[in-house]
Amino acid sequence: MTLLPRRFEKIKSVLKRRMFNLTILTEEVEKPHNLSAILRTCDAIGIIEAHAIFKQGKTPTFNSTAQGSQKWVKLKEHKSVEVAIESLKAMGFKIYGTNINQDAKDYRLFDYKGATAFVLGAEKWGLSDSASTLVDESIYIPMRGMVQSLNVSVASATLLFEALRQREESGVLPNSGEGLNEKLYKQTLFEWSYPEVALWCREQGREYPKLGINGEILEQLPRTVKLHH
Repeated sequence: MTLLPRRFEKIKSVLKRRMFNLTILTEEVEKPHNLSAILRTCDAIGIIEAHAIFKQGKTPTFNSTAQGSQKWVKLKEHKSVEVAIESLKAMGFKIYGTNINQDAKDYRLFDYKGATAFVLGAEKWGLSDSASTLVDESIYIPMRGMVQSLNVSVASATLLFEALRQREESGVLPNSGEGLNEKLYKQTLFEWSYPEVALWCREQGREYPKLGINGEILEQLPRTVKLHH
């Protein structure tokens, strides 16, 4: 069964509003509920790719909180926070790390309309010393209660929606695919439309087939390859 045209149109409409220049990096955030909630927020915001560092040998797991959002937001794993931040900076991202120290500033004071990456630490310990040293700016979310910290998924939502608000007010939110380069747009469109075929192509070391205007695959593939979404 091939992809229904209305499903293909839905995928395209969502993808056209995705952004590459806004992301989040989690450092050893490993509770399934928190990781799932963060990715669900990323999907709601329109983020195409999130980043994470996990403890050695730890595999990320998700629960029902994600609502399947892990299928729509690519989670890129890095070996260390140093490697992750260096990679993001090389791509032009400004790095903001949540912290409670004397150098941290109110998160509302900054401009997030450019390439922005928020770094959030583990549920219990926050950012590591290495991460705190490497970020461009340390930020905090002001609070008026006895407890001076938010759940990591709530903190990430607060920061990401502020970035979204700023971009919406200034008219820089993508609506026609301009938030992604052409190669990434086409690659993601195929992977979202035909994940099983995309996996088969990667295993075969071959390029993805081209798609027609209604989402049909314009190539004869082996019958053993599943063509449904």
